[in-house]
Amino acid sequence: MPHLVMEYSNSAEERLNMQGLLEDLHQVAIDSGLFSTKDVKSRAVRVHSWLVGDKGNSVDFIHLTLELLSGRTAEKKRELSRALMDVLADQASHIDSLTINVRDMEQESFQKVG
Repeated sequence: MPHLVMEYSNSAEERLNMQGLLEDLHQVAIDSGLFSTKDVKSRAVRVHSWLVGDKGNSVDFIHLTLELLSGRTAEKKRELSRALMDVLADQASHIDSLTINVRDMEQESFQKVG
């Protein structure tokens, strides 16, 4: 754990190196010290259809979802979220909407092979 998923509008890809951003966000999760390096999994999902408020699809976005096993303190999750947002804000400040959501996964129901 964790799973870091970066969703982004396809138009944002024209304005930003998404692979480089994903690698930097992945490194933030590794550097947090909250996880074993081998357990950090990151992926990017290009979104072709989206709507934002009353501006439709004219607004670019990047949204990070960080799913991790439950048990970490709210402060640790907040620190990690802030560190991820620092990278987003630094590299993607020209993108209209930057958001992050950290979610706990229940250890009792999480399954893993490998």
